[in-house]
Amino acid sequence: MKLKYPFVLIHISTVVFILAESSRPPFACDSSHPLTKSYPFCKPTLPINQRVQDLISRLTLDEKISQLVNSAPPIPRLGIPEYEWWSEALHGVAYFPTVHTGMSLNGTIQSATSFPQVILTAASFDVHLWYRIVGREARAIYNAGQATGMTFWAPNINIFRDPRWGRGQETPGEDPVVTGKYAVSFVRGIQGDTFEGGKLGHHLQASACCKHFTAYDLDNWKGVNRFVFNAKVSLQDLADTYMPPFRSCIEEGKASGIMCAYNRVNGVPNCADYNLLSKTARAQWGFNGYITSDCDAVSIIHEEQGYAKLPEDAVADVLKAGMDVNCGNYLKNYTKSAVVKRKLPISEIDRALHNLFSVRMRLGLFDGNPLQQPFGKIGPDQVCSQEHQNLALEAARNSIVLLKNNYRLLPFSKAKTASLAVIGPNTNSAKTLLGNYAGPPCKTVTPLQGLQRYVKDITYHPGCNAVNCSYALTDQAVKVAKGAEYVVLVMGLDQTQEREELDRVDLVLSPKQQNLISIVARAAKNPVVLVLLSGGPVDISFAKYDKHIGSILWAGYPGEAGGLALAEIIFGDHNPGGRLPVTWYPQSFVKVPMTDMRMRPEPSSGYPGRTYRFYQGQKVFEFGYGLSYSNYSYEFLPVAQNTVYLNHPVKSPKAELENSNALKHVPVSEIGTELCSKRIPVTVRAQNHGDMAGRHPLLLFVRSAKAGNGRPEKQLVAFQSVILNAGERADVEFELSPCEHLSTANEDGLMVIEEGSHFLSIEDKESEITVIL
Repeated sequence: MKLKYPFVLIHISTVVFILAESSRPPFACDSSHPLTKSYPFCKPTLPINQRVQDLISRLTLDEKISQLVNSAPPIPRLGIPEYEWWSEALHGVAYFPTVHTGMSLNGTIQSATSFPQVILTAASFDVHLWYRIVGREARAIYNAGQATGMTFWAPNINIFRDPRWGRGQETPGEDPVVTGKYAVSFVRGIQGDTFEGGKLGHHLQASACCKHFTAYDLDNWKGVNRFVFNAKVSLQDLADTYMPPFRSCIEEGKASGIMCAYNRVNGVPNCADYNLLSKTARAQWGFNGYITSDCDAVSIIHEEQGYAKLPEDAVADVLKAGMDVNCGNYLKNYTKSAVVKRKLPISEIDRALHNLFSVRMRLGLFDGNPLQQPFGKIGPDQVCSQEHQNLALEAARNSIVLLKNNYRLLPFSKAKTASLAVIGPNTNSAKTLLGNYAGPPCKTVTPLQGLQRYVKDITYHPGCNAVNCSYALTDQAVKVAKGAEYVVLVMGLDQTQEREELDRVDLVLSPKQQNLISIVARAAKNPVVLVLLSGGPVDISFAKYDKHIGSILWAGYPGEAGGLALAEIIFGDHNPGGRLPVTWYPQSFVKVPMTDMRMRPEPSSGYPGRTYRFYQGQKVFEFGYGLSYSNYSYEFLPVAQNTVYLNHPVKSPKAELENSNALKHVPVSEIGTELCSKRIPVTVRAQNHGDMAGRHPLLLFVRSAKAGNGRPEKQLVAFQSVILNAGERADVEFELSPCEHLSTANEDGLMVIEEGSHFLSIEDKESEITVIL
C-alpha cells in the first residue's frame, strides 16, 4: 500500500515497549545496563563524532539498514530503544491516533496547546511571537514517557506561490523574507536556542525539520499530483524565491532536520538530487543534521516517476545524494540488495547513520536518564499551561486581519448592543478553528461561544448544512437576522475545501454560501459583519463592495482560542492589527495553470506573474493589507548619509549588461565581506491618531527606480511589530544591509546589486537611497 502522508498507518510494531508506556521516557545508555560503562558511545564526555563512530562500528549490516527508516526498531543487545523519527508540531504538538508517530496523547497527557494555523500567525508579522509558539510542550510530553521521538517535521516553509494550494495554510505566506524569518524564529524556539540564536551548542530541546525542500507547492490539481509533478523552475526564481527560506532555516536557524519533497525540480527528484542535498545544503550552507524523505518519496522515484529503473537504483540514488532516513519501508526492503548488487557502498549507509545518531545524541537520548539532563525538568505542567493558552489567544488576536470597516461599524458597543444574530456553518465548529496537522486542543472557544460572553440576547443559526452550502437554510437564517439588532456571519472554508492532497479549483465561496451572505445582509436591520475562516485567499469582491456588509474580518484558522479572539476584536477589547501574508487574487486568476512555476510576468503571452513581488493584475486585497480601529501615519526621518558607496573593481565581464533596460551591476559574491558589512540605518516615525491603543506591524519595502527586466515590483526587506497607545508616536529603527536588502537575482541565479536609486517605502511614504558602484 502506498503511503499518502500523513493519513496512512505506516508501521505497526509487534513489540510492547514498556518504557514508552511508563512514566520514564525511552533512552539508551541506561546506567543500570551492565555493559553501558564499557561503550564509548555512552560517554557524554567524548565528542559526538567519536561516539557515533563507535556505535556504528558495533552494528551488523542488517542492524544498520533497520535504522534507515522512520520507525527505527530497538537494538536490544546494545540497550538502544526504538526511535520514531516522524512527529508533527506545525502549530502545536499534533497527534494522529491512526498513524504511528513519535508523540502520543493517550496517556496522562491527552491534549496540547493548539495555536493558530501558520498562515494566520504569520499575519502578526511578529518574530517574537513566532519564537514562543510550540516550544517546551514537545519535550514535556517526551519527559512524561509519552513519546518515542523528538524530531518534529515542521515548519513548512514552502512559498505560498499559488492561492489554490491546499497546504498554503501551513506556510507563513508568499514572501521569502517573511518565510525565512518565520523559519528562524520557529526553529530556534522549538530547538531550545535563544531568540537571538547562537546559544544552542550540542544540546537540542527538540529537533525541527524544515520542509519541503524544494519548490513544492502543488498537491493535487486537475489530475496533476505532487508525486509525479516536475516543477520547471528558473535559476532566477530558485535564487530569490524558492531557496532563501531554506537557507535562512539552516544558516541562521541551525535547523537539525530537512525533509526533501516528493516532486522533481527540472527533472530530478528532490530526494535524489546530490546538488541540492549535499552540495547546497551541507557544503554551501553548512547544514548539520539529518535529511528525511517525505513519506514514501523513495518508492515514488521508481514506481511513479520512473526516474530509477529498479527499486535498488532508487535506494542508491537517494543515499548517494545525501538523504539519511526514509519515511516508509523502501530502504528497509531494498538497501541490502542494493549493496549485494554493488549499486551502493556500505560507506553511504554509514554516512547516513552518522547523521541520524548524531541528532539522537544531541537530543540527549544516549546520555542516560533524560530527566537528569538539561531539559529534564520540563514537566507535564508545561503542557496546556495557562501561559501557553494565553499565548494561543494572543497569537490569534494579534493576527486576525480587518479587511473592511465602513461606517466604523466595528467595534460594537459592549454596553449598547441589545441583541445579536450569529449565522454561518463555521459559527460553532471547534474543528474548523484548528486547520490541519492539529492535535487534541486543551480546550476550544468557538466564535459563538466567544460572542456569548459579550451579549446575553444572542441567536445562532448555521445557515447551511456545511461550508459548501449544498443545502442552504436561507429563509430560516433571514428570520433570525431580522430579529436581531446586529448580525455576524461566520463563513468561509474548512478542510473539506482545502488541505493536503486537495488543491482548490476556484477562489470564490460556493455560490449558495455567497448567496446566503448577500440575502442575509440585505435583510438585516444594520450592516452586517462578515467573518471568514480560511487558509487560502478568497475572492470576496461581492462583499467588499456590498454596502450592506459593513465589516469583514479574516481569521484564518485561529486555533483553540480563536473564537474568543474574534469576540474581543468585534467588541473592542482588542484593536486588530494583522496584515495579509498573501495576495488575494480575483477569480480570473484560475486561468493561470497551477503547474506554471514562473514568478515573473510575461506580458507578451498574458502571463501575469505571481505574488505581490511580480504579479501584474487586479487584486482583491494586497499583500500586507490590514485595517485597524486606529489611523496611523508614517514619516521617514532624515539620515546623515543616503548614498551607499560600494566601490569595487569589477571582476566579471558580465557585470555590465549591454541592455537598454539594464543598469551597472556587480554580483554580491564579488563585493567582499568588508563592503557588504556596511549598514544603512533607517528610522521611521509612526503615530497612532486613534483613541485606542494598538499593536501595528510596520512593513518596509524597497523597489528599484527602474522597473522591468525581472526586477520585483517591490520587495519586503524588514518589518517590526510595535505597540502605540492612543495619540502616541514612536521612532522605529531598521538596519539594512546593502548586499542582502538591495540585491536582486539575475537570470543566472546570481544575486547582484545595481547602481542607482532605490526607494524605501512604508505605506505611501518613500525615502531614496543611492548606490554607487
